[in-house]
This record gives sequence, structure tokens and C-alpha cells, in this order.
Amino acid sequence: MTDENRVLSGIPRQRNRPGWARTDPIDELARELDEFVAAAVHPDEIAALLESDGLSDDRIRERYGVEDSFALAERLYDRTPRRHPEPAGPPADPWRIGLLGCLLRGVLFALPGFAYVLGAPLLAGPHDTGGLPAGTRTLLAGALCGWAWNQGLAHRAYSWLGLGDRPAARRCLLTGAPAGMLLGTLVALAVAGPGHPAQVAFAAGQSCYLGASGALLVMGRERILLAALGPLAVGGLVSLARPLPGPAALALLLTSLTAVAVLGLLEAAPGIRDVKRRGERAGTPARARPALLASLPYAVFGLGTGVLVLYAALGDLLAGGTGHGVPSAVALTLSMGPAEWLLYRFRSRALAALRGSGTPRAFRRATVLALAGCLAVYLAALLALALATTALQPGAPGQAGPRLAGLLMLGVVLWTGLLLQSFGAVLGATAVCCAAALAQTLALALHAGRPHLVALVVYTAAAAAQSALVCHRLGRATAHR
Repeated sequence: MTDENRVLSGIPRQRNRPGWARTDPIDELARELDEFVAAAVHPDEIAALLESDGLSDDRIRERYGVEDSFALAERLYDRTPRRHPEPAGPPADPWRIGLLGCLLRGVLFALPGFAYVLGAPLLAGPHDTGGLPAGTRTLLAGALCGWAWNQGLAHRAYSWLGLGDRPAARRCLLTGAPAGMLLGTLVALAVAGPGHPAQVAFAAGQSCYLGASGALLVMGRERILLAALGPLAVGGLVSLARPLPGPAALALLLTSLTAVAVLGLLEAAPGIRDVKRRGERAGTPARARPALLASLPYAVFGLGTGVLVLYAALGDLLAGGTGHGVPSAVALTLSMGPAEWLLYRFRSRALAALRGSGTPRAFRRATVLALAGCLAVYLAALLALALATTALQPGAPGQAGPRLAGLLMLGVVLWTGLLLQSFGAVLGATAVCCAAALAQTLALALHAGRPHLVALVVYTAAAAAQSALVCHRLGRATAHR
């Protein structure tokens, strides 16, 4: 329709817009795709969107005056500021864990101590020059062997679980736990010598419990284990007020031990079927499997920390004294519940520091503050447990002076060692713990005076060394993968 006809028909004449008032089509497209373009991390993402919308290179040249979709994507990318969308809710925290479950594990670590209360008549015997009954030496030898073996076994089983292969973890426990039971029994037999069948039998039961309970704990069956230890716990509490007759104490011991052994076997029993099927899969490609030697440092770490806890419990007797540190050992054992929760808490705070720190220096400062906070909470819990167990133990020496300070420094050694181990930095923790155990062993062998002061010096040096390792290793963002 011509302009004259538009006027005659009453339609206003359309005027051409001046060049300065025209809108750039690329700007119009940028406004239409604003949210997507602002969140893109590379122009190729925008080019893929343009092509998926059906914009061919010919149409792009005709409409937008650029060569192709990649050139148009670069224009859009340059003209739109980056605005990455924030998550809808708070960021996920894979390290969040309930405190109650961790406290339950601490109680589970301490409950087997009632077995020694009920079985005390079986362990009676002549004392050696260091003040230890022969039965106690037998149990300590079997326990140290069991701690080392089961620490390495647990690491290997957890490695299989980390690979998503639960049947392989069960097979590992099914073959490794009985081997550890046999080894602990043979070590106890070698230490006890002939003529002590009751002590060897008790040590064999101890080895059986360590293997079966370790399998249940690795597979996350804490509540089942707690139920199996019910008779032992009841009998132990009653015997603290009034000693039980021998047959009754033995019956309670055997009841809990049998329950734990059967439950541990049932938990690992599915691995029997997996063992039978291995031949059927012989022709399939080999799957990733954890290296066997990778679990050795964890076993040595368990041995070193076991020796340190042993000295905390029996340091006075080993030095030729008459006191005992059973409350210290109980406090350390119970503190493993809060310790485990604080390990997760540290990982959670380190993850938050990764998100909130803009420089490596800021991240290192945040991790040091997180370490100091977690250590302070753990030491407060350990102090409260030490004072409480001492007050509940008749005739126990007071937790004061070098004895209490040494216990707290030992707590620092154990917690920082577990923290390094959880990050895979087990070699440094193993070296420090074994060096501390060796130094204290030499001090006792040389009959150094004031054993609690010697222990305080050894534990303080080990705590300082491991704290420095934690700050150096975990102050780097790359360690928190």
C-alpha cells in the first residue's frame, strides 16, 4: 500500500526509524538469552544453544551480520557480565554426622573392659619384677597383636567399601578375622608358656572378640554389637558393687562372646558365596583392588598407639610402683566417641573454608583455627572423662599435675594421629607414634625416675610434632579432595 492510499484510507503513514534509534539485534538476542549466557563458562556453550535452536550460519549472517554461530556466541559472551547462579539451598556437607552415633562407638570401645573385671580370677598369678601378673602380660601381648592386626584389616576392608565392593569387604573380613584370632592366641600362648590354660583361654576369647567385633564395626553394625554386649555390661556393673560367683561371671562372659562371634560370622557369611563365585569370574577383566602393603602402615599405627595407651593404663606398675592408671585408659577409650565426631567436624569446617577462602593464606588460617577449635573441644571432653572416671574408681590416684597433663598430651597425639590417618597421611603419624612408644619403652627399661614426668615430655614432643604435620599437610587445599 502506497503512502497516498494510506492517507486516503485513514491509516497513518509508517516512517522509517533513524539509524541512531535502531536496536542492535545482537543486544536483543543477549537480553533474550541473558540467564543462560551469564551462567556460561565458555562461548562454546552458547554456540551449542544457538545451534540447538535451529540458527544456521546463513541465517546468522543475514540477521546478525557475523560469520557463524561461534562468532555470534563470542559476541554474546563478551557483552554479558558473568553471573553464576547460587544454589537453591545450603551447600551439601558430606561430612555431617550425628553425635549420638559417635558416642555409641566410644561406649562400644569401653564396654569390653568389663570382661577383665568379670575374668579377674582367671588372670590371677605371680607378679614379675615389673609388678604385672602373669595373666596380665598374656592378655597385653594378645591385645597388642590384635590391635595391630585388626587395624590393618579394617583399613583393607574399608578400602574395598570405598571402591563400592561390599562383597569383597566381607570376603576380606571372612578370611582376615580368623587369621588374626589365631595369631593373637598363638602370641598369648608363647608369652604365657605351659601351665596357664585359663589365661590362654581368656586371651583366645579376647582375640575372638577383637576379630568379630571389628567385622561388625566395619560393616556399621554398632547397635547389634551393643545388644550382644548387654549381658557383659550388666554383669560388669553388678560386679563393681559386689563380685559375682565364678560360674555366673564365666557364663556372662561366654554368652556375650558367643553372641558377638556368631553375629560377626553372620555379617561376613555372604562372603562365602562370593568366594565360590570367584572361579566363575576368572575370565572377566581384573578390577581395581587395594594394594595389600597399603594397609601395613595402619597396622603399625595401631601397634604404636596401643603401646601408648598401655603405658597410660599401666605405667605405674611397669615402673615398679603400686598405682594404676585404669581410669586414664577408660577415659581415653570413651573419648574416642567425641574424637570421631570432631574428625568429621574438622572435615566439615575445612570444606566450608574451601568455599569461603579466596587465597591459600586465608585457607591455611581457617584450617589452623578449625584444628585449634576441635582440639580444644576434644581436650575438654577428655579432661571431664578423666576426672569422672577417677572419681568413680575407688582407690585410684588423683588426676593432677604431670599425670593429668601427660594424659591430655597423649590425647593430642591420638587425635592428631587419627586426623592424619583419615587424610591418608598415615606414614607421618605412624613414625611419630612409634617413636614416642619406643622412647617411653627405653625410659622404662632404663628405670628412669619420675615416670609421669618422662611420659609428659615424650607426649608433649610427639603432640608438637604431629600438630606441625597437621598444619603443614592439611593447610593445603589439595589435601582436602
